[in-house]
Amino acid sequence: MSVKDKILLLRSSLPQSVKLVAVSKFHPSEAVLEAYNAGQRLFGESRVQELVAKYNTLPKDIEWHMIGHLQTNKVRAIAPFISLIESVDSVRLLECINREAERCGRVIDCLLEVHITDEDSKSGWDIDILRTYLHSGAINALKNISIRGIMGMATFTEDEAVIRADFERIAAIKHELEPLFGEQFDILSMGMSDDYPIAIECGSTQVRVGSSIFGARQY
Repeated sequence: MSVKDKILLLRSSLPQSVKLVAVSKFHPSEAVLEAYNAGQRLFGESRVQELVAKYNTLPKDIEWHMIGHLQTNKVRAIAPFISLIESVDSVRLLECINREAERCGRVIDCLLEVHITDEDSKSGWDIDILRTYLHSGAINALKNISIRGIMGMATFTEDEAVIRADFERIAAIKHELEPLFGEQFDILSMGMSDDYPIAIECGSTQVRVGSSIFGARQY
């Protein structure tokens, strides 16, 4: 099945309320263009160098999301064009994004990535640290970022009960924090190729799907 056919099939299966982020990391620009020609405009990348290279060569109406761990010294490279940074996991990164957004004359949309599993390989805020920071009010001084919601990942396992419990916890965190941000806090990004149907059942509004569209990663 072609990339185009996979995109069309996947999008037809998603509720209208759920956005599809086509995760194009480690796949060539030609594959992205094939998905683009099938009508896909929203793509996710996890490495800044690869993201910038694709931005420079592909159509400019693509909406790029940064979904991987982002180092502060890499923010400047993507600040002029990034649509959404999903992987904001620290005060230091928030402050850096705010500075670079101000330098560009932009307000950059961000998601707060939360870490709720026992896996050290995953990034994200410890929820207690995040609560303390947000209730301090310090984030209100960052005028060049807009916090749009929460991103999170479930435990890497075949146990659907564990996956569902993780997604339910992430959704509960979003619900808890909504009063601090209001109507703009409307994105719950969770679910990938192997588990997105469960994520949608748990309230996800945005799924990040790569291998189901593009096949195995081309490292």
